[in-house]
Amino acid sequence: MRKIAALTFITVCLCFAQIRASAQSKRKAVPATVSNFTKNGKQITRFSTVGDAIDAHDGEIALFNGVYYLYGTSYDCGFAWQNKNAAFCGFKSYSSTDMVNWTDRGFLFDAQTPVWQTRCNGNTYGCFRPHVIFNKKTGLYVLWINVYDNVSGYRVFTAKSPVGPFAEVAEPKLAVNASSPAGGLNNGDHDTFIDDDGTAYLAYTDWRAGGSIVIEKLSADYLTGTGEVSNAVTKTRTEAPGMFKRNGIYYVVYSDPNCGYCSGTGASYKTATSALGPWSESKKISDNSCGGQPSFVSTIKLGSGTVFIFGSDLWNNGAKNEALANYYWAPLKFNADGSIIPMNCSTPFKIDPSNNKPIVARTADDFSTHGDISKNIWRAQSFTALHSRKVTAITLTTFQNGYPDAGLQVAVFKANQNGQPEGDALSTDIIPASAMGWSAKNVAIHPKLNVTMGQTYCIVLSSATTTGVYGFAYRDAGKLNGVESYSKDGGQTYTVEKGRAIKFEVVLGK
Repeated sequence: MRKIAALTFITVCLCFAQIRASAQSKRKAVPATVSNFTKNGKQITRFSTVGDAIDAHDGEIALFNGVYYLYGTSYDCGFAWQNKNAAFCGFKSYSSTDMVNWTDRGFLFDAQTPVWQTRCNGNTYGCFRPHVIFNKKTGLYVLWINVYDNVSGYRVFTAKSPVGPFAEVAEPKLAVNASSPAGGLNNGDHDTFIDDDGTAYLAYTDWRAGGSIVIEKLSADYLTGTGEVSNAVTKTRTEAPGMFKRNGIYYVVYSDPNCGYCSGTGASYKTATSALGPWSESKKISDNSCGGQPSFVSTIKLGSGTVFIFGSDLWNNGAKNEALANYYWAPLKFNADGSIIPMNCSTPFKIDPSNNKPIVARTADDFSTHGDISKNIWRAQSFTALHSRKVTAITLTTFQNGYPDAGLQVAVFKANQNGQPEGDALSTDIIPASAMGWSAKNVAIHPKLNVTMGQTYCIVLSSATTTGVYGFAYRDAGKLNGVESYSKDGGQTYTVEKGRAIKFEVVLGK
């Protein structure tokens, strides 16, 4: 099969091809470049190796046996906090050896059962914050998640693999709020931390104290608390702790103040010479967490040294579709006295390969997402056929937002000299709303269409929906072979957006 596409997508394919070729040729391992924003400051949407947007939020990155694992809550099925009709999607994981190319490893356990829907769907406060640690003594990976249907506020699982499947064990018992009623706002956002001697701790949020962070020592198997606790590490109105140790100093970084699904909350930290304190005065390292809310600080031990990755969720200010939220990841930097240097959000960073396997240094492709396709607003993208062939598939990266009441129409036209559609449609397909999720994913159509080499065509995205919209992925960088345009009057007139291209792929038969 041969492929033709806008040059923006050819670039992506070539990057993947280079990575595969480098592994075969045993090239020397080099750092990969990780970026969070485009050159013009837009958030970058990270995609998996199959081209779907990464859908793992409010979790963490962990390194096990030379492989990075990203854990997080999925929102693709339409989960929306405090929406009583929203189903719970579950917890997902992705793996990578360079923090740029991520492979979807699926769900940590089956959360579609009636039990888990009752515990976590929109009728509850939800379930969040998957954190996984490895217990060397038991040889098991231990997963802690935050829930609101029991007393402790957490449920615990074990597995023999870092991607599961995880099986639930007994409900943990913690010292804080142990006598509070079940199913309320007892304890919230948390982090798991393992000290140099293998002792594990849980840093968590005490909601009964108004958002105070506490730290409790865990049992030897990491499955429950011991009652040894440091209360009121912070006073009130904080959450989402990230705990780590550097050069004998313990750190807790946290959201300051707490703010659910807010974009742009502060990040502060405290230090101590003991895991249970006493803790220092608070110091702020960011006023807006680089456009998000603090989520984790991951201790990544590499041959070149230990890196402390700060992560924040770039939430959409409580929008109904938080599946579109992106991520900010970057190493923390320190002064000679151990204090954390305030964050510089715009700088990309390089990280050494975790397992010394050969890779090619590359930056994540700078795609972003946008949703506006509806009854009146249409989107169009032109491409020029490189061969005279039958089109076997057209793949687009799309999503739904706000419950559309009609499907997404994908039509192909011949294009005029401006790259805009003209004449009657050569093919028309409709993708039903039920075939699309809330997270940006590849969706394919199979039009009955032949293209002629050298002829320019135009893909037009439209919908008759009167509620909600459909979205797409796009980029505003690089040499682009094709024209992207939009219509505000249902396809009557189009306006070109120079330097922009929609992410798509056209597949031709032999």
